[in-house]
Amino acid sequence: MVVLAGMMQGQNMVYLIHSNSLNFDEKRLPDAQILRGDVIFRHDEALMYCDSAYFFDKQNSLHAFSNVRFVQGDTLFGYGDALYYDGNTKIARIRNNVKLVHFETVLTTDSLNYNRKADLAYYFSGGKIVDNLNTLTSIWGQYHPQSKQAEFRHDVVLVNPNFTLTSDTLKYNTESHVADIVGPTTIVYEEETTILSTNGKYNTETEQSELYDRSRVIHADGKQMTGDTIFYDKKVGFGRVWGNMEMKDSAQMATLYGNYGEMYEEDSRGFATDSALMIDWSDEDNYGYIHADTLFTEDVHYRYIDSLSLDTIGIDTVYKRIRAHHGVRVYREDMQAVCDSLVYNDLDSVMTMYTEPVCWNNENQISADSIEIFMKDGKIDYAKGTGAALTVKQETDQYFDQMSGKVMKAYIRDGELKQVDVSGNAETIFYPKEDNGDFIGMNTTQSSNVQIFFVNEEVEHVLFTTSTTGTMYPLNQIPSGADRLHAFFWATQERPLKPGDVFDNPPRTPRPSSAIISATSTDIDEDKGKTSSIKRTMGNKTKHKQDNNEENSNSADSKRNSSRRRGARR
Repeated sequence: MVVLAGMMQGQNMVYLIHSNSLNFDEKRLPDAQILRGDVIFRHDEALMYCDSAYFFDKQNSLHAFSNVRFVQGDTLFGYGDALYYDGNTKIARIRNNVKLVHFETVLTTDSLNYNRKADLAYYFSGGKIVDNLNTLTSIWGQYHPQSKQAEFRHDVVLVNPNFTLTSDTLKYNTESHVADIVGPTTIVYEEETTILSTNGKYNTETEQSELYDRSRVIHADGKQMTGDTIFYDKKVGFGRVWGNMEMKDSAQMATLYGNYGEMYEEDSRGFATDSALMIDWSDEDNYGYIHADTLFTEDVHYRYIDSLSLDTIGIDTVYKRIRAHHGVRVYREDMQAVCDSLVYNDLDSVMTMYTEPVCWNNENQISADSIEIFMKDGKIDYAKGTGAALTVKQETDQYFDQMSGKVMKAYIRDGELKQVDVSGNAETIFYPKEDNGDFIGMNTTQSSNVQIFFVNEEVEHVLFTTSTTGTMYPLNQIPSGADRLHAFFWATQERPLKPGDVFDNPPRTPRPSSAIISATSTDIDEDKGKTSSIKRTMGNKTKHKQDNNEENSNSADSKRNSSRRRGARR
């Protein structure tokens, strides 16, 4: 047995502590001590073990072979088939079947270099690091035992029981289990969620992430979230986005935008604010744009209930609900609208607008206390206005066709207004025309109910109740103020004319108060027989009143002639 205290003097000496035998071979290995059997070296606080070694005491280095073990303190252990150690640079090179153990972290590779000065271990031909939570593999990698920080490059794969992370470059801490994303990275929860990012942090233990630089969170159900900065908690199912937020729902064919927003995976709840915008792209030929101070979207669960027994019937049903609050502006090619708040649900495809809503379809303005828009196959079927309902169409700078009542339904086909039904104190003002387009006069009516039918956006005929009254005025004999219904207002300056206009903020147009409208409306008793089947064209709408007023007979004749010119049918 050979025991040597040391072979050179100095602070950085490598000491031979033990060997069963020591030999020399000056021809083959000049300046080398050939050691065999239970060889032990020490350098500072590091110990090195092997079955055999060449010890170059003058160079302060060694080559160790078979059952190599490297121990630094009581926390770092290295294993391999061969060790090349330089005591001057403090670099250990371990080769073949290499394993480095540091607490619960195990690094395995075929070739490992460990710089004791920098306390840094690195591999360059493929390796793996395993801690108590994750397994990481890459072509190149390094590990800093003191900070427990690792870095990986080229074909990086992090495998967790819940997900798999792939990247080209990744930094990772084996104590905190936080991965620093510094290059294109994909995190996949199979059949659930995919996270795409080039910059950020991902806590693989809590599954919380901070993502930057237009990262994305994509769900298997078609929803995805994009933003300049994203906080995402996978376990809770919650995301928060700052800057250029985009929440896309492929199933609903809608996208929510804003500069701030939140998403809750439970019930698919989300909201956007600060330049909030929702785009409905379910109809590829007619996108819908909704802007408001705040936009909400959510899934609503319900069951049918028997109204008599109160028993629940059927299975859970889910429908999508959208809410918009404050400063709502809507643009579609076939309809534009403004209001203060809006609710849409796809259970019955109804959009309801509240607080001074106004809608436009082509040349027609529709308003009421509240308006419901009924959709069918992604297109507008009809609109229903309740309370102070008003429809206005501008004929000239001075002439406005008008209809008002308590309830109004406007039917739209192929983007054009085809029919308007008015019930409850129905009043109209129209300007009938000759065939050449010249105006005949102004026709006013009052009725309990009225139906107006349109062809090419022009009034084709009108159906009244038999209790209708009215007057036809020549254009030069219209009394002052008679050309406006009491509910009349004209809000064309508020109308969005293109998608970008939804972000405009024009002042709201003052409208008559409900008290004024109620005080000036005339209640007309509805006939027992409901509506008359008589169709009256614009020229003879006022026949009931004029038959009892002989002094207006010439005017009545004129209107009857007009009815014949327009092809009226009795």
